[in-house]
Amino acid sequence: MADKRDYYEVLGIQKGASEEDIKRAYRKMAKMYHPDLHPDDPAAAEKFKEVNEANDVLSDPQKRQRYDQFGFAGVDPSYGAGAGGGGGFGGFGGFGGFSSGEGIDLGDIFDSFFGGGMGGSRARSDPNSPKRGADISITLMLSFMEACKGVSRNVEVSRSEVCETCNGNGAKPGTAPKTCTECGGSGKIRFNQRTMFGTMASTKTCTKCGGKGKIVETPCAVCRGTGRVIKKSVVEVNVPAGIDNGQILRVTGQGNVGSNGGPRGDLNVRINVREDPLFKRDNFDIWTEIPITYSQAVLGDEITVPTIDGNVVYTVPAGTQPDTVFRLRGKGVQHLQREGRGDQYVKVILEVPKNLTKKQKDALLSFSDQLTEKNYEKKNSFMDRLKKFSDDLKKNFGM
Repeated sequence: MADKRDYYEVLGIQKGASEEDIKRAYRKMAKMYHPDLHPDDPAAAEKFKEVNEANDVLSDPQKRQRYDQFGFAGVDPSYGAGAGGGGGFGGFGGFGGFSSGEGIDLGDIFDSFFGGGMGGSRARSDPNSPKRGADISITLMLSFMEACKGVSRNVEVSRSEVCETCNGNGAKPGTAPKTCTECGGSGKIRFNQRTMFGTMASTKTCTKCGGKGKIVETPCAVCRGTGRVIKKSVVEVNVPAGIDNGQILRVTGQGNVGSNGGPRGDLNVRINVREDPLFKRDNFDIWTEIPITYSQAVLGDEITVPTIDGNVVYTVPAGTQPDTVFRLRGKGVQHLQREGRGDQYVKVILEVPKNLTKKQKDALLSFSDQLTEKNYEKKNSFMDRLKKFSDDLKKNFGM
């Protein structure tokens, strides 16, 4: 255990990291080294184990407090046994009555220190205790309308399942796992060590059976002794109305199978939304642009506006200026998992006609000649500002 890395270093976070930082770092590292992505890579499997061990400690406030105070020895009584056992705890000098021939269990000492908390920690780290399966992640592509309205999709996922050939015990049919002769089926090896306090008894995980107490001598040919196989399954994903691009939808209990009767992990579905040719989304509001002609802007007109509920008719008032934005209340996207909708904003784009014939040009010039300054408020305002600017240049700079 001397080469064990600091748990904060394993997850790539600082010591004062928040619970959310720890969760985020764990998800990132677990995904990086997950066995499903590296099925034949022992190094990745070891990294994955290391990441889970670090998360098990740092995500538990009590364990984290003990780890911050005492290091690895605060969460694992057997740590450092080969290098002098509990020599790092100067406080043990206050315990009396230890003669050199007495056998004292380090686990009992930790229990007295932490009120039995270490015993609970050992139980939770028992390889034979129920463990939740790992989460799996997929990406689901949706259309703009599907994200706005919600949709039900059947998706195919690859996840671990109990091997049906060996019923999950990892042994070839007709055989069964045998009790480990090294630990007698306990999964733990007990040993004595002489310390300054006397002879202390401690335990460590049996390396022969990995703490399971059982050994598979003839592995199942299908799962190769793991008791688990990767299978493709179809899962129904109900996407709620209002979900947006990049959001994660969690489908509870549809991840990898648990071990020793533990629950399944979850399926995390990352949503990708295709761009739409008519609509742009801004949170729960929708934007669209509609071109109008010069005469429509001048005289006003009824135009057809597409919405996610279908087309509606909107009256453009006479004298509408370019890039004017109209608001359609309640025509936006459904708020995610709550009542109410956003709005739709319609920006009108004035399209200037091109490729005019001579007759059209003459008609336009005739129309323009009939207009007066009163018809051009913005132009008049600009010309006033331009005149003032020119007068200032001439007066102050002789230009």
